[in-house]
Amino acid sequence: MHLSKEELLAKANSASKNTLMETLNIEMIDYGPDFLVARMPVNSRVYQPDGVLHGGATAALAESVGSFASHIFLDSEHLFVRGLEITANHLKSVKEGFVYAKATFLHKGRTTQLLDIRITDENDNLVSICRLSTITLPKTK
Repeated sequence: MHLSKEELLAKANSASKNTLMETLNIEMIDYGPDFLVARMPVNSRVYQPDGVLHGGATAALAESVGSFASHIFLDSEHLFVRGLEITANHLKSVKEGFVYAKATFLHKGRTTQLLDIRITDENDNLVSICRLSTITLPKTK
């Protein structure tokens, strides 16, 4: 069964209920043949004590969009995805608005995947660059 773009995004967002993604208000908003985009509001829920976006929240956004990308673009009927490692280089502070995370594959293997995730602000300024490696493992019956 092939889902439309809108159906796929709705399915991804409904899977986030009662999870960290819902707590941080992370929403999948766009995808194409080789990318997935999510957004997260920047407000007091994701601040560090001095009132700017917390790097941990940024990493959670990156891991969420990257893991969903692996899930969407691979055989999720027979496999499940887990994050192996994430790195994040934070380049700019953000105090308000939204940040956007675009995940694209650098490597899409049968077992391991490597994703480049660029976090930008509302003006398309680069906020963070993240790399996520994921692994796909067979679902057991």
